[in-house]
Amino acid sequence: MFQILNDYSSQLFEGFQITLLSSLIALVFSLILGVLLAIFQISGKKSLAIIANIYVEFFRNIPLLVVAMFFYVVVPLYGLPLSGFVSGTLGLILYTAAFIADTVRTGILAVPNGQMEAARSTGLTFIEAMRHVVLPQAFKIVIPPLGNQFISLIKNSSILALVAGFDLMYQGDIIASETFNVFDTYLLIGLIYLVLTLPMSYLMRYLEKRWATN
Repeated sequence: MFQILNDYSSQLFEGFQITLLSSLIALVFSLILGVLLAIFQISGKKSLAIIANIYVEFFRNIPLLVVAMFFYVVVPLYGLPLSGFVSGTLGLILYTAAFIADTVRTGILAVPNGQMEAARSTGLTFIEAMRHVVLPQAFKIVIPPLGNQFISLIKNSSILALVAGFDLMYQGDIIASETFNVFDTYLLIGLIYLVLTLPMSYLMRYLEKRWATN
């Protein structure tokens, strides 16, 4: 394993960078989209709720691979070629946002209705009350499941390997095919993924403990 790490360090580092970049981009945008979808679901506006519910049910019930392959194979047929990195990252964003929406919606519904009513009575709009009063409390409630979604996102970034995204898993496949040392190669890849996911896990635990005391 150490020999592979030494001989293929540049390839592994490149894959690590791409996996990290894709994960960070997907994390930020899936969180934004997921929060918006959750707000739509509980906004009281039927049209927005229907759109959000359809989106969530659709992406929760199809494989991530199908979403990524749609962008990588189907979209270019209509004159918009996308790289494996872009296709995989878009798939991650759209797929993960559906699960984040469910998680955040649960947190919002757990906040007492009186919080929204009190905020609105002070003159805040629905969006302002949601942003300053309800969402901060909702995030405190859903930190553990939200952290699980972020960790799953990082692991799911390996989908880039199937659309030539040059990520960590893609580089691992190439190294395994060149060295024929499958066991050591994928053990090393697994350990590198741990380097990515463990800090996120500890960060979520820290935030959970800190916010629990506030």
